[in-house]
Amino acid sequence: MAVAQRMSEADYVEFVNSGVDGVWELHDGRLVEKPGMSWSHGDIITKLLVLLFQQLDRTEYHVFTELRVRRPSATIFLPDLMVVPTAYGEPFRDRPVLAIFSDPLPLVVEIWSPSTGEYDVDTKAPVYMQRGDLEIWRIHPYERTLTRWVRQPDGAYDESVHRDGTIALAALPSVTIDLDALFAG
Repeated sequence: MAVAQRMSEADYVEFVNSGVDGVWELHDGRLVEKPGMSWSHGDIITKLLVLLFQQLDRTEYHVFTELRVRRPSATIFLPDLMVVPTAYGEPFRDRPVLAIFSDPLPLVVEIWSPSTGEYDVDTKAPVYMQRGDLEIWRIHPYERTLTRWVRQPDGAYDESVHRDGTIALAALPSVTIDLDALFAG
């Protein structure tokens, strides 16, 4: 559900902190409620979270769901999953403030769902690219595909589609994800 009234980032933070029900994003100044997700959506997030936790040095990186990223024009998204360098958390540690990350992330993941599938590719992926995120994934749990955009040295993104096998993360090459395990029932 989108709310017609435009709002600033400060108004958004106040709104979210007010305790209102729902999970909310800010799309170019418009408040948008993030819809509920399916079993398969949650299953992929949980499996990916575990696979990343098993391989990442937690003194260097954290894996989050339901935290926020921003770009300068009143847009704040909640990726389904993201890998965040631990140093990015310093401004938020031990402070009761909403964590919103501006700096590029090593990995941002969106899981396809019927309610947001095309939006994630058409709108969110380009914003993640504008932010300079190093690797962007869109996982389709029903087609069992991973669409991957990897930032190149010139700032362009190389796109590829994967259905099986093992993927080594571009910014974290010691981390690999087995797609067969990720898509296993």
